[in-house]
Amino acid sequence: MKTVTIPVKGLNFAGCAREIEKRLDQVEGITRVEASYVTQTATISFQENKVDETRLREMLKDCGFACGEPVSLTSSVTVHDHMAHQQHGMEGAVAVKTEVNKSPAEIKTSEVQGPHQAHAHHPGMSMAAPGTAQAGAEHKGMTHDMMGHDMSDPAMARAMEADMRNRFFLSLVLTIPVVLYSPLGANIFGLHLPTPFGINPNWVLLALSTPVVWWGGWIFHSGAWRALRNRTLNMNVLVSLGVLVAYLFSLFVTFFAPQVETSYDAAAMLVTFVLFGHWMEMRSRRGSSDALNALLRLAPSQANLLGPQGEVRMVPVEEVKVEDLLLIRPGEKVPVDGLVTEGESAVDESMVTGESLPVTKKAGEEVIGGTVNGSGSLRIRATKVGSETALAQIVQLVQTAQNSKAPAQRLADKAAEWLVLLAVGAGLLTFLVWFFVIGESALFAMTLAVTAIVIACPDALGLATPTAVAVGTGIGARNGILIKNATALEQASRIQAIIFDKTGTLTEGKPAVTDLILLGEASISLEPGKALNENGLLQVAAAVEADSEHPLARTIVEDAQARRLPPLPSSRFQSIAGGGVAAEVMGQAVLIGTPRLLASGGIQLENGALEKLAELQKQGKTVMVVAVENAPVGLIAVADRVRPTSRQALNELKGLGIQVAMLTGDNRGTGEAVGRELGIEPERVFAEVLPKDKAAYVKKLQGEGLFTAMVGDGVNDAPALAQADLGIAIGAGTGVAIETAEVVLMRSDPLDVLAAIRLSKATVRKMKQNLFWAAIYNLVAIPVAAGVLYPLGILLRPEVGALAMSASSITVATNAVLLKREEKKLRS
Repeated sequence: MKTVTIPVKGLNFAGCAREIEKRLDQVEGITRVEASYVTQTATISFQENKVDETRLREMLKDCGFACGEPVSLTSSVTVHDHMAHQQHGMEGAVAVKTEVNKSPAEIKTSEVQGPHQAHAHHPGMSMAAPGTAQAGAEHKGMTHDMMGHDMSDPAMARAMEADMRNRFFLSLVLTIPVVLYSPLGANIFGLHLPTPFGINPNWVLLALSTPVVWWGGWIFHSGAWRALRNRTLNMNVLVSLGVLVAYLFSLFVTFFAPQVETSYDAAAMLVTFVLFGHWMEMRSRRGSSDALNALLRLAPSQANLLGPQGEVRMVPVEEVKVEDLLLIRPGEKVPVDGLVTEGESAVDESMVTGESLPVTKKAGEEVIGGTVNGSGSLRIRATKVGSETALAQIVQLVQTAQNSKAPAQRLADKAAEWLVLLAVGAGLLTFLVWFFVIGESALFAMTLAVTAIVIACPDALGLATPTAVAVGTGIGARNGILIKNATALEQASRIQAIIFDKTGTLTEGKPAVTDLILLGEASISLEPGKALNENGLLQVAAAVEADSEHPLARTIVEDAQARRLPPLPSSRFQSIAGGGVAAEVMGQAVLIGTPRLLASGGIQLENGALEKLAELQKQGKTVMVVAVENAPVGLIAVADRVRPTSRQALNELKGLGIQVAMLTGDNRGTGEAVGRELGIEPERVFAEVLPKDKAAYVKKLQGEGLFTAMVGDGVNDAPALAQADLGIAIGAGTGVAIETAEVVLMRSDPLDVLAAIRLSKATVRKMKQNLFWAAIYNLVAIPVAAGVLYPLGILLRPEVGALAMSASSITVATNAVLLKREEKKLRS
């Protein structure tokens, strides 16, 4: 199975995406098709043994759409390939394709297909006004058809926007005299302009309106023809139908009934206003791909490759192979994922993981490609390159998510198809009633019919959720919250219960020293005249445990090192059966072990010490007693420490009305102790759970009728993540492609779970607002356009209907982009 995201040229309206989906869904071997008008791409999953990319391109061309090079291919395309494609945007050039993990000697140069082979001709883009971005491209030997068509590429988006703008302005320049020469101009402005040689004004109107209808409006006519070929009805059909009815009626009148008023003005203004609305809509959608553009800009194009003798050579990043050694100088971007082998520096990971503070990296720790090195110098060994890097996978996830459809959008798409039929039916019925029943003139009846057809265009309905999904998933990616599809984005808002895996999710996942308690004056002293303090107790314990391999011993030693306590010399180390160690430190015998071990050796704790011991054990902590010369001097408690943000996250989730539960393999005492610390009810603490049984506890909450999410680290939680209504993998780091989770959190911060839910709720709120306004607009607009308010003196002309239709689309797109305001509230 392979998934590819391909830029598609010709998606002029939201309904165009349905043409591709309906056509390709019928092809054997294609398992999923999701086209997006917002991103101007199509994401296609297919079986490689039945369909290949060449066949996909042929099918897209057969549908009437041209396509560019894939912007993402899960199994073979690197981020650099993507960047190079977007920067150069041409297919007639010679491209160097470097396969991941191959040496430079194996790089092969291949000539990419020329534009006439790779693209279907798109009539709507064939003409370029002088000075446009398109004309500039052609002037350099690169036609518009040769350019990629990816709205996530800012240059391509600007070129498309410029093309629409130029069509609008040229149409506007010609439409103004059309209005002034038309009966509308005479009635409103009282103008009676002279015509050349005294010819009938209809001929002037014909000459001026024809370029508007056929050049300015060609994208609608060609789109309508393509839609009819694909057996679908969309906005192109409605606009083209409205324009051509008005134009052809006027053309007939000009030749055969010159005494009848024409409606050239309606046809010209209709094209002009729809072009204006579409141009404004494209401007309002600019922000929907900002996050993806920012991610793509993160990838550096060069890397400092270290040779066998330590020499540094700058190479293109696609030449880097796994196991290569790289030098990262201060201020440089990390080119690929890797493991630090030498050096220490603070790395800014905010653009990838959402972590606001720089993270200190030293030998043995991972770095992520695209992050920015601080003031130190690092040497790293490449571990993931090309399409395997975290950044490449994030880009792929975001693109796939932005093309996916929420359940609400699938309903909206079906409603839009019926709405097109309703619009055509309403237009026909309007004409029949006004002309045959009421007895108005053919021009009057036709004007209302065209208005009814145009005003009912369901473009706003088609934009309602894709724009919100694009903005929402982009905001998530910028904050280290990767939402794999629109369904997951919508479902996160429905969560009623969340089960957290304890270890590594609510806790740090490794033991840490939590308590150091002094029990009495010790005979050992690290400073003359001063009693042993907490740091001294830890220092002595670390000296004894230094030679032990026990995990708790390593915890004590690492904690002492973290506090920068100098090591003390020790000798005569021995491990004692039953849970203890002994050694001589500064000439005195030190014993560390369990209370039971020390009691068996005659070392007794006083009542106060026993109370403190019991209190610590009640909290689920492992307690060790330190004795010097057979006298207890302190207690050291070790536990898997709760993350600082866990309690806040759980409290705020409860504030949203979400039930919280915890799964742990620890004994019940430890589990309940952590539950008490986090404020989780005892009946929602599921302890002594084996990994294979975790899914059963998810089913238990689902059996209570709760929409349940599971949060785990994705390692041994796969069955539970798959069973849950929504699987959330936390702390993914560079492993963002966790298949069993629909939501992947880059950081190990429980507050990100809360942020994901807040983002989902905000996005769904925008979806509902957009769907409401789009639906209400159509319900109100059609009867008004049909003339039901004419007895009250209210009558809409086609151009007003076009403006109203465009205004609804602009409103929906702008409202979705306003979702960005919610970003600062995600972690507030």
